[in-house]
Amino acid sequence: MTHLHLLLIATILLSPFSISESQAMEKPLEGHVIVIAHRGASGERPEHTIASYSRAIDQGADFIEPDLVLTKDGILVARHENEISETTDIADKAEFADRKTTKTIDGQKMTGWFTEDFTLAELKTLRAKERLPQLRKDNMAYDGQFEIPTFDEILALAKAQSAATGRTIGVYPETKHPSYFASIGLPHEGPLLAALTKYGHVAKSAPVFIQSFEVENLKALRPKTKLRLIQLMDEKGSPADRKDLTYPDMATAEGLKTVATYADGVGPNKALVIPRTLLGNLGAPTMLVTDAHKVGLAVHLWTFRRENYFLPLAQKSGIDPRGIGDLKSEIQAFLATGIDGFFSDNVAEAVAAKSE
Repeated sequence: MTHLHLLLIATILLSPFSISESQAMEKPLEGHVIVIAHRGASGERPEHTIASYSRAIDQGADFIEPDLVLTKDGILVARHENEISETTDIADKAEFADRKTTKTIDGQKMTGWFTEDFTLAELKTLRAKERLPQLRKDNMAYDGQFEIPTFDEILALAKAQSAATGRTIGVYPETKHPSYFASIGLPHEGPLLAALTKYGHVAKSAPVFIQSFEVENLKALRPKTKLRLIQLMDEKGSPADRKDLTYPDMATAEGLKTVATYADGVGPNKALVIPRTLLGNLGAPTMLVTDAHKVGLAVHLWTFRRENYFLPLAQKSGIDPRGIGDLKSEIQAFLATGIDGFFSDNVAEAVAAKSE
């Protein structure tokens, strides 16, 4: 991270804020396919770090994506999960050994260390590490260098870089396990909307999308904010808070009509738009994009990654799962379906694929 980045962030953090969109120095992103940096440039830096987000901005991302969990003292921080042994060095911290525990999160038993059992000050003593070391060995060179960022710090970075570059850098937060956090007295909604308001993000045109795999927290947010809401959908399974629904049912024409009553778009697993064949190649597109557009929903797909492990058969470069394959042609196949945006770990390749 450069001295310029640090200076800009410091300037923003010390500046007074109002909720005026005109003072936010940002313009809405409309009329083109958006590239969303999935946890930052997570294909090149440990995910959910200021370094990862900064790298993504430098490479041309339209939006940066923080997954948000809460600390014991109610602060939003960016981690893929509230269990943090996979993405930090907490297991090496003797002073926190007694806080290792087992919890049930969204019906799954998990053992480790959880953000809600630590204050922000305690979490700031930790350092991030690569979550996929088997596939991204080069990223391990950055292990131990970066803090866990707060949502406030990420918003400050986006604002500073919008001013510095003249581009609008949007923010695309995901509420992680919202019904679980609400059940322990740490709901997302209050601190989330307060932080976004502080940085001038209040209008529907603001460069913000709020996303969730759950349903009821989006419905609760709808009357409280004009900001755009995105219903995430996996290839299979159900929302943690609505076992009476399945994601495939939500992705049907009728299901999308219901989603449109409380959300502005959907974030489907890309397999819901182009399923893979039995051999692992891309098959024929479904009607999801067309059906979503008919009811006024944007479609933002996840997640595009360049390693062979994640790519369709025809796009692989060999049998080594760590090998770099043809991400560009995979992205372009999905662009042809008319999607409005997509998430990628590899921002440089995503921006190049879109521009071509």
